[in-house]
Amino acid sequence: MSAPRNSAVGEQGSAEPAETANPHKTIKRTKAAEGAEGAKGADAAGARKTAGARKSVGAQSTTKAAKAAKTAKTAKAAKAAKAAEAAETTDGAAQPADAARPRKAAAARPESRLALVRRARRINRELAERYPYAHPELDFENPFQLLVATVLSAQTTDLRVNQTTPALFAAYPTPEDMAAADPEALEQLIRPTGFFRAKAKSLLGLSAALRDRFGGEVPGRLEDLVTLPGVGRKTANVVLGNAFGVPGLTVDTHFGRLVRRWKWTGQEDPEKVEAEIGALFPKSEWTMLSHRIIFHGRRVCHARKPACGACPIAPLCPSYGEGETDPDKAKKLLKYELGGQPGQRLRPPTDYPGRAAVPLGATASLEAAAPLEAAASLGSAAPVEAAE
Repeated sequence: MSAPRNSAVGEQGSAEPAETANPHKTIKRTKAAEGAEGAKGADAAGARKTAGARKSVGAQSTTKAAKAAKTAKTAKAAKAAKAAEAAETTDGAAQPADAARPRKAAAARPESRLALVRRARRINRELAERYPYAHPELDFENPFQLLVATVLSAQTTDLRVNQTTPALFAAYPTPEDMAAADPEALEQLIRPTGFFRAKAKSLLGLSAALRDRFGGEVPGRLEDLVTLPGVGRKTANVVLGNAFGVPGLTVDTHFGRLVRRWKWTGQEDPEKVEAEIGALFPKSEWTMLSHRIIFHGRRVCHARKPACGACPIAPLCPSYGEGETDPDKAKKLLKYELGGQPGQRLRPPTDYPGRAAVPLGATASLEAAAPLEAAASLGSAAPVEAAE
């Protein structure tokens, strides 16, 4: 009967859980599980800590970058302010911060071709209103006299030529007469104009050419005129425009100076100046345009001290301010009829508002003439065609 009891006891024992059967193992397993969970928790905490650290580093980097950008921007602004302050310094002395300073004018746009043409033609119209009596300031009665007078006008005034030619034309009225003249006698007659030896040679040569090649007549073509001794394009255009009615531009020193001041051209060579100015105006305007510009150059827009304050085209002139701008002072710089002085012609046109010039040797004042007395002693030198 005891055997079955033992068997029952054995069956009961085998039916109990392992933990109950072996408590030491159960404790170990529990500790291991706790250790694993702790490790997992530690790993998660570590991960969270790492992520937080990374986030913190990223935020710090962003903050540093923002600060650096702000610093660079501040430095750039400071540099610009310093440059502006330096620009506002005049003659090495800084101006007061609260001083009112005019803004620097913006750079002017280049003038278009159309704007240049319009401005140039408006200046011509203004000059036509100011000098309706503009004319050649050499006395002459025929093409031969104008040709001779223009050759003599090199490096002297038209007044001095006009005071010299009456005796010259009385002695030699035709090309044939002048071609047969005694060189020394001719030199003495034209001596007051300066460079008399070179000029006498030119007059003898052109007179002989007119006699031999053109039947004693002055040709009416530029191509023929420039073949004569002492005759260039300027002289040819003077003769063509005023003796034959053929339009031409007279590019003398006054003409060239003014068209450059007005920024119509930047050329210095007379032929290039003639080409560029001719392209701005109708051909029919060329001769009178020349007279108006030369009139203005002799009376107002002088070489050394232009009378800007008395100039009728001052608002249109890009060089305004090169001369005297005070109206009262500028008025004193005006010459000839604008200044109450005699003109250059002994026999001016009837519509000329000023006084006629006086003959050579007269006792009246010749201040308006400003003759080049020193040039008379340089008779052997070659004259320059363009005359003042």
